[in-house]
Amino acid sequence: MLINCKNVKFIREQKPILSDINWQMNDNENWAILGLNGSGKTTLLKLITGYEWPSSGDLTVLNQPFGKTSIPDLKKRIGWVSSDLRKRIKEHEVAERVVLSGKFASIGIWEDVTESDKKLAIDMLSLCGGKELIDKPYGVLSQGQQQIVIIARALMAKPELLIFDEPCNGLDLFAREAMLDKINTIANEQQTKGLIFVTHYIEEIPTCFNHVLLLKNGQIFAKGLTKDIFNEDLLSQFYDNDVDIIQLADNRITIIPKKL
Repeated sequence: MLINCKNVKFIREQKPILSDINWQMNDNENWAILGLNGSGKTTLLKLITGYEWPSSGDLTVLNQPFGKTSIPDLKKRIGWVSSDLRKRIKEHEVAERVVLSGKFASIGIWEDVTESDKKLAIDMLSLCGGKELIDKPYGVLSQGQQQIVIIARALMAKPELLIFDEPCNGLDLFAREAMLDKINTIANEQQTKGLIFVTHYIEEIPTCFNHVLLLKNGQIFAKGLTKDIFNEDLLSQFYDNDVDIIQLADNRITIIPKKL
């Protein structure tokens, strides 16, 4: 099992951010986590990746129970792609050095590296479609190119769990579609045991995500197979507004307010 949350709660400054989170993610499952701003998506990710600690409840990630495992070692088994991480990379770092830092789950490189490590970083960058980015400073790259570097960085340590945290933020239409295609490719090549995709835009969810977790006001509103969750009645309740589902050409969907 990749993730097991039992009655997980998280409280900050006496305010509950997450309450009664009961959720399991098994091997070879890809989960989309959908919720509006303030629903608790980012906090849940921080718990999964060890950047925050549950206020109560039991959390196990990659078969490692929190409180009985090394969090730094656990972080190296998880790849994280996010727009927030993209902004934290030093602009002067060349692309392949950014990719190489993924081996250590660090911002920057603070440990000795081998020539084979350097070669692997270049190969990984090329594999992700960034061959032309080699030797280029990170700061001169477009946002779409930076995301390619961040994905290569996440894959550098051959993670068992790969998380995409709102990876399309700031991308234009064409860069967004290229990003979603790349995520589908990663899923189809089975480079990890499981993927998580976090967003508050339903139309961004790639077709490879066969399970959905709906978060609302810090609680699980619904969870299950995508085909069961994405129906107009349930989504209308989730958004507190009647919605129509519009089928997109590539088997993704979007929603619009229901016409009166």
